[in-house]
Amino acid sequence: MKPGKVLAATAALVLSLPVWADTPAMTPDLVAFRALYKELVETNTTLSSGSCTLAAQRMGAHLKAAGFSDSDLHFFSVPEHPKEGGVVAILAGRDPKARSVLMLAHLDVVEAKREDWTRDPFVLVEENGNFYARGVADDKEMAAIWVDTLVRFKQEGYQPKHALKLALTCGEETSGAFNGAEYLATHEHALIDAAFALNEGGGGLLDEHGKPVFQGIQVGEKLSQNYTLEVTNRGGHSSRPLPDNAIYHLANALAKIQAHQFAVTFNETTRDYFTRLIPTRTPEEQKALTELLKDPSNEPARALLEHDPDVNSILHTNCVATMLNAGHATNALPQRANANVNCRIFPGTSAETVRQTLEQVIADASVHVSLREVRNAPAPPPPLDPKVLGPAEKLASEMWPGTPQLRLMSAGATDGAFLTPVGIPTYGISGDYGDPDGNGVHGLNEYLRVSVVYQCRDYLYRLMKIYGDQ
Repeated sequence: MKPGKVLAATAALVLSLPVWADTPAMTPDLVAFRALYKELVETNTTLSSGSCTLAAQRMGAHLKAAGFSDSDLHFFSVPEHPKEGGVVAILAGRDPKARSVLMLAHLDVVEAKREDWTRDPFVLVEENGNFYARGVADDKEMAAIWVDTLVRFKQEGYQPKHALKLALTCGEETSGAFNGAEYLATHEHALIDAAFALNEGGGGLLDEHGKPVFQGIQVGEKLSQNYTLEVTNRGGHSSRPLPDNAIYHLANALAKIQAHQFAVTFNETTRDYFTRLIPTRTPEEQKALTELLKDPSNEPARALLEHDPDVNSILHTNCVATMLNAGHATNALPQRANANVNCRIFPGTSAETVRQTLEQVIADASVHVSLREVRNAPAPPPPLDPKVLGPAEKLASEMWPGTPQLRLMSAGATDGAFLTPVGIPTYGISGDYGDPDGNGVHGLNEYLRVSVVYQCRDYLYRLMKIYGDQ
């Protein structure tokens, strides 16, 4: 899942930065990468009709052709989910005592209906300087780059000091599906154990003119949790209305949730983020941010900043209604009404605590609030480790001089939530840049600039050599 168009309002402040670079010359190694990327994108990995197992096998074939042995490749799946498998690949390090570095990416993609798209979502199309297809951004770009990076290292005869591991998994996009990252964390921990991991979730933003606004590293994320609100009663004929109406009870409950404000909260990551953000905002916003950092209960400052949905998304826990279902006939009082409320929970708060808060806010015994499927337990944010952040930010500053560097907390959720709690702190580091419209991720006509893909490839290749030898 990629970050939203965070900080779009700051674009006007960086118009002096250079326009995004043109597509580089197609050298033989870049041609090979494009073919690998195309093969992965065109391998359908939707839950309904695709196969992550096939995609993992195809990526494993590229690694084996580059010189990886069978013992370096570990394919995995479970009998109940034969098409939701993945692969772990290991490039051995020179120092057996040096802890590994893990590269993580997910192979599965969100569903896509051909009749809704301008182009076939499962054919890589290069047009107007963009790549179009489901997964070109989320997350097959990173998966293809990781495979390509290991292929290049092997072909060069490069052996890092630290072993470099790659985990390509399935199930990230669908709650309740077999999640490969969770499986590896709980069943094959030793196989993927590492000092830290790099994953999706980070990246930068381009303004409407193609100029970089910022480059960011994800350090932690909110917990995404769904809740069901349900009201049931005996119903009856619509000609005999009663005050005890399931739809009205539910509507009133949702209105109370809409009006409720969760307390503003800061952690190490968000405090660092908003501190770095201050110089990029308007004078009024600078004052509000400064005051809110000093006093999170400052209501005028909060009210001003919450108008920006990207800022609001990480100031505190947020709960929003996303689905409704009620009634059984047009001429009958509803016997049942229910809604889904999706909450993005600030780290440090449990899903059960939020459930109890919703009950207290609703204050109506006829509305039953329950947790739906639990994707993962709350994950503490990884530390702001200079050994991880320093090299990534230094390289980004070299490649995109003058671009602000930010540490971000994602509104959730990535597979890093399964690894950080088991001792593998996971950071969203990609070198990617998205457009203000969100690039169609999870929606129609997903795309990514060709030049972004190729520079992201260069960034991650160079960064992994730094991590491999430091």
